[in-house]
Amino acid sequence: MHVPRLGPRGEGWVVLQSLVFAAIVACGVLGPDWPDRAQSPLRAVGVVLELCGLVLGVLGIRALGSSFSPLPLPRENAGLRRSGIYKQVRHPIYGAVIVFGVGWSLQRSPIALVPTALLAVVFELKSRREERWLTERYPEYADYRAATRRRFIPWIL
Repeated sequence: MHVPRLGPRGEGWVVLQSLVFAAIVACGVLGPDWPDRAQSPLRAVGVVLELCGLVLGVLGIRALGSSFSPLPLPRENAGLRRSGIYKQVRHPIYGAVIVFGVGWSLQRSPIALVPTALLAVVFELKSRREERWLTERYPEYADYRAATRRRFIPWIL
């Protein structure tokens, strides 16, 4: 499957995900509330998911250190990360944002789940583009990808 570059470093992917972030927030703030009976349990689950997303994101950002970038093209001086959270999952920061988005949507509005699902699709495509660039830059990436089967969320997805 050919995934477009959307700019020399993938800048278009960042613009696209930012637009979807804005849609998630707008739907969560302006959308209808969950039914009264469901609000308390959904808020509790939402808080847990947000915390899980935050932990996953922090682990991913810490493991990348100065190599972290929102752009899918790896930085010039970056090395391939294969330890820490990257031993379990190839794109933990994308997974973190998806998990956090689901949690936020569960606390806010059912309609917010629609752009959150769209964000998961954007990250799926963006990660495919990123993996093409990673394969070009790091010959060992194919072995890492084969050994690290999960793309976004450890043990799940």
